[in-house]
Amino acid sequence: MLCTRCRIRTAVTDDGLCTFCSGTRPPLPDHLAPAALGPGGWGVGDWPRSPVALARAVTALLGTVIATDLAAIGTGLHLRNMWQGAADAEDTAAQGSRVQWADQLHDVATDVQQTVFLLTGILFILWFHRTRRNAEVFDPSVQKMGPGWAVGGWFVPVANLWFPYRVADGIWTGSAPVSPEGGRVAVSRALLNFWWGLWVASTVFDHFTERMLGSSGTPEQTAQGLALMAAADGLEIVAAVPALLFVRALTRMQVERAAQPPVPAPAVPGAHR
Repeated sequence: MLCTRCRIRTAVTDDGLCTFCSGTRPPLPDHLAPAALGPGGWGVGDWPRSPVALARAVTALLGTVIATDLAAIGTGLHLRNMWQGAADAEDTAAQGSRVQWADQLHDVATDVQQTVFLLTGILFILWFHRTRRNAEVFDPSVQKMGPGWAVGGWFVPVANLWFPYRVADGIWTGSAPVSPEGGRVAVSRALLNFWWGLWVASTVFDHFTERMLGSSGTPEQTAQGLALMAAADGLEIVAAVPALLFVRALTRMQVERAAQPPVPAPAVPGAHR
């Protein structure tokens, strides 16, 4: 007997209705049930996780890095002046005590500086890895390196001057917004390139400065090394500014991209229908 309402399916109820028309249709198996949707229409299991909280923490710490760099520059230049005048001082004992006090002050400043830099690096890598995971959801086809390289790429000697940039380039491209027609909107890479160029320059200069200061043996050489260290800290401040802007810009791009629906994968000719 057919359903008295739809006249298509078999009636199963006493009043002659099928399971669809009577509302008694059993639930679909888990593997066939439609996935719930998250923001922008992304499936709950794969829609991107917000990088906003991590980005705010990273930007706050980058500001703290700038402040500690300024403190290190001030104490370092003061210590340099002490060493510069140590050889010509008439009261060598008094001059030596002043150098010792300035050295202790500089050590405190650099210890705080290194601690803040380490915390910033940890949170930055966590944020970087999350944005890489999000980019995998947005567009896996433009990712040049796997998500693991968003963490491991920073710790490979020599390669860490290039691998993270390749990861960042894929994130930047995959996080670009899409047009109403479904095409990717081109976003300038100027900020990405500027940030990375300054980061590499700052890293290389830091290593050079550490070697120079470590090999100093005379007060004059120590003063020169401290001057180079102040210059390295100044370059680090310059590099921190585009890093902060890069974090904010990429986070904003991912928030906007997550609010847009996924782009359907292109149809493959000859695929089974």
